[in-house]
Amino acid sequence: MPLPTPTRQVDEETDNVAAAETPWQAVVWNDPVNLMSYVSYVLQKLFGYPEPKATALMLDVHHKGKAAVSSGDREKIENDVAKLHAAGLWATMQRT
Repeated sequence: MPLPTPTRQVDEETDNVAAAETPWQAVVWNDPVNLMSYVSYVLQKLFGYPEPKATALMLDVHHKGKAAVSSGDREKIENDVAKLHAAGLWATMQRT
Protein backbone atom coordinates (compact mmCIF):
# COMPACT_ATOMS: atom_id res chain seq x y z
CA MET A 1 0.00 0.00 0.00
CA PRO A 2 1.55 3.38 -0.98
CA LEU A 3 2.18 5.94 1.69
CA PRO A 4 0.14 9.14 1.49
CA THR A 5 2.04 12.06 0.06
CA PRO A 6 2.79 14.76 2.61
CA THR A 7 0.90 17.98 2.24
CA ARG A 8 2.14 21.43 3.09
CA GLN A 9 -0.05 23.56 5.26
CA VAL A 10 -0.10 27.11 3.91
CA ASP A 11 -0.75 29.97 6.26
CA GLU A 12 -1.77 32.72 3.86
CA GLU A 13 -1.26 35.47 6.44
CA THR A 14 2.32 34.36 7.15
CA ASP A 15 3.08 33.93 3.44
CA ASN A 16 1.76 37.44 2.67
CA VAL A 17 3.87 38.97 5.46
CA ALA A 18 6.97 37.15 4.19
CA ALA A 19 6.28 38.38 0.66
CA ALA A 20 5.84 41.96 1.90
CA GLU A 21 9.17 41.81 3.76
CA THR A 22 11.08 40.43 0.78
CA PRO A 23 13.71 42.99 -0.16
CA TRP A 24 13.87 44.48 -3.61
CA GLN A 25 16.89 45.16 -5.81
CA ALA A 26 17.72 47.94 -8.21
CA VAL A 27 19.30 46.38 -11.30
CA VAL A 28 21.41 48.36 -13.78
CA TRP A 29 21.47 46.96 -17.31
CA ASN A 30 24.16 47.23 -19.94
CA ASP A 31 23.43 49.75 -22.66
CA PRO A 32 25.20 50.95 -25.80
CA VAL A 33 25.10 54.60 -24.73
CA ASN A 34 26.95 55.16 -21.45
CA LEU A 35 30.69 54.85 -21.00
CA MET A 36 31.94 52.41 -18.36
CA SER A 37 33.66 55.26 -16.51
CA TYR A 38 30.35 57.16 -16.35
CA VAL A 39 28.49 54.14 -14.92
CA SER A 40 31.16 53.79 -12.24
CA TYR A 41 30.97 57.53 -11.50
CA VAL A 42 27.16 57.41 -11.13
CA LEU A 43 27.34 54.45 -8.73
CA GLN A 44 29.88 56.30 -6.60
CA LYS A 45 27.83 59.51 -6.49
CA LEU A 46 24.36 58.01 -6.00
CA PHE A 47 25.20 55.25 -3.54
CA GLY A 48 28.47 56.42 -2.02
CA TYR A 49 30.31 53.30 -3.15
CA PRO A 50 34.10 53.40 -3.01
CA GLU A 51 35.77 53.37 -6.42
CA PRO A 52 36.74 49.64 -6.32
CA LYS A 53 33.16 48.53 -5.53
CA ALA A 54 31.65 50.86 -8.14
CA THR A 55 34.14 49.56 -10.71
CA ALA A 56 33.34 45.93 -9.84
CA LEU A 57 29.60 46.58 -10.26
CA MET A 58 30.22 48.41 -13.53
CA LEU A 59 32.26 45.46 -14.81
CA ASP A 60 29.38 43.11 -13.91
CA VAL A 61 27.08 45.35 -15.95
CA HIS A 62 29.54 45.30 -18.84
CA HIS A 63 30.40 41.59 -18.84
CA LYS A 64 27.24 39.97 -17.44
CA GLY A 65 24.75 42.44 -18.84
CA LYS A 66 23.41 43.58 -15.47
CA ALA A 67 24.23 44.12 -11.81
CA ALA A 68 22.18 44.59 -8.66
CA VAL A 69 23.40 47.91 -7.26
CA SER A 70 21.15 48.41 -4.23
CA SER A 71 18.58 46.54 -2.17
CA GLY A 72 15.92 47.38 0.37
CA ASP A 73 12.21 47.95 0.69
CA ARG A 74 10.08 48.75 -2.33
CA GLU A 75 9.90 52.52 -1.76
CA LYS A 76 13.68 52.86 -1.41
CA ILE A 77 14.32 50.87 -4.58
CA GLU A 78 11.71 52.82 -6.54
CA ASN A 79 13.59 55.97 -5.52
CA ASP A 80 16.97 54.44 -6.44
CA VAL A 81 15.68 53.39 -9.88
CA ALA A 82 14.30 56.90 -10.46
CA LYS A 83 17.72 58.37 -9.62
CA LEU A 84 19.44 55.93 -11.98
CA HIS A 85 17.00 56.87 -14.75
CA ALA A 86 17.63 60.57 -14.09
CA ALA A 87 21.35 59.87 -14.54
CA GLY A 88 20.62 58.24 -17.90
CA LEU A 89 21.18 54.60 -16.90
CA TRP A 90 18.89 51.73 -17.77
CA ALA A 91 17.57 50.31 -14.50
CA THR A 92 14.73 48.16 -13.24
CA MET A 93 13.64 46.78 -9.90
CA GLN A 94 13.03 43.19 -8.93
CA ARG A 95 12.34 41.10 -5.86
CA THR A 96 15.23 39.10 -4.51
